Amino acid sequence: MSKTTDIRLQEVNCNFEAVPFRAPLKFGGRVVDGAFLINVDVVVETRNGRQTDGMGSMPLGNVWAWPTGSLEPEQTEAAMKKFAEEICVVAGSYTEFGHPLDIMYNISGEYHHLGKALSQRLGLDEAIPELAQLVSASPLDAAVHDAYGRAHNLNSYNTLSKEFVSHDLSEYLDEQFAGEYLDQYTLRQPKERLPLYHLVGALDPLTDADIGTRINDGLPETLGEWITADGLTHLKIKLSGDQIDWDVDRVFAIDRVASETQSARGVDKWFYSCDFNEKCENVAYVLEFLERIRKENPAAYDRIQYIEQPTSRDLEANPDNKMHEAAKLKPVVIDESLVDYDSLLLSRELGYSGVALKACKGQTESLLLAAAAQKFDMFLCVQDLTCPGYSFLHSASLAANIPTVTAIEGNGRQYCPGPNKKWASRFPSMFNITDGTVGTGALKGVGLGF
Repeated sequence: MSKTTDIRLQEVNCNFEAVPFRAPLKFGGRVVDGAFLINVDVVVETRNGRQTDGMGSMPLGNVWAWPTGSLEPEQTEAAMKKFAEEICVVAGSYTEFGHPLDIMYNISGEYHHLGKALSQRLGLDEAIPELAQLVSASPLDAAVHDAYGRAHNLNSYNTLSKEFVSHDLSEYLDEQFAGEYLDQYTLRQPKERLPLYHLVGALDPLTDADIGTRINDGLPETLGEWITADGLTHLKIKLSGDQIDWDVDRVFAIDRVASETQSARGVDKWFYSCDFNEKCENVAYVLEFLERIRKENPAAYDRIQYIEQPTSRDLEANPDNKMHEAAKLKPVVIDESLVDYDSLLLSRELGYSGVALKACKGQTESLLLAAAAQKFDMFLCVQDLTCPGYSFLHSASLAANIPTVTAIEGNGRQYCPGPNKKWASRFPSMFNITDGTVGTGALKGVGLGF
């Protein structure tokens, strides 16, 4: 099957951009103080010979995507860089015409073999895990979708219907989706505004007393200062997952600062999400955590919107980590484990009631999983990978075009704001935050929207 609107790849280029952090970020027991952006540019050709370019960008994120006790971060970083380069070579040799969904679906069939072969060539004792493969390939995926929209002078989210796509969703998911296309699960215009989830990392200062030496770069430094400056109403709390007293006390400390600051602003409604980064041993930890919050501070408990993946990302190896009881209290969203449709189905069997979409797992995969999550009536949110600049705009455009997503995480402005500068003048509503929201209505241009 083919369409007159199909494209094929003509040129694929990959480069890396170092991004220093202004402050360290701690999550899941790990600390990050810098990152690399993977930047990919593509040139595509339409069937009538017209050429158009497209771009994708994403932080490499090896500490999150590839946690390991046997390799150093420098090794996983180098391997993911090499994977990004080599999958771009693979894409450059892919000569078939198609829609971005089909082009990337077919190219993704090479991920597993490349991840295994590359690790062997580099002398590593671990194959590159699926999540790290998706992150490394995600800028390529984004660039192809971006170029396709530009080739047809359309927003990429408006090129997902039967008019453009050769196969219905059963080709990528299963027969439950026969006759359906992604236009049924996406919006024709992005939401005008979305609340911004601000990250409170495990090392982030809550008050002046928590600061040893101020950075003094003109940005807020304490939680209270951030809430006041940006008008925040949504806070994502990083927790340890293996120190119950610390986790409970951390929520209470954040709630005290938030309550005092919001009261001074005249705000009486705000929200939290709690992220354990898979460090909890079992669901009993989550239940105890929630029960202690509920008993000791009912208002803070009511402010918790959802829980992010609390236990191990290896679902198959830990079938006893069922979330049914916790999901009766709050939505429990799958994150690190979510690498494909099969993992989504397994997470539902284990009691997960929500899905955390991430642009860093690929535009194609994210769109397909967003459709599945909506069909199964699951809670949906969009998280980021400390995405600055172009990558944050991409993440926000994904959130703004999925109907049931109601907020967007964006913490690049906190930890690595440098790449934001060249985009802030073009999209001030996305980077100049004053009322706790981002103006995603600006992301309605051709390609990915910006």
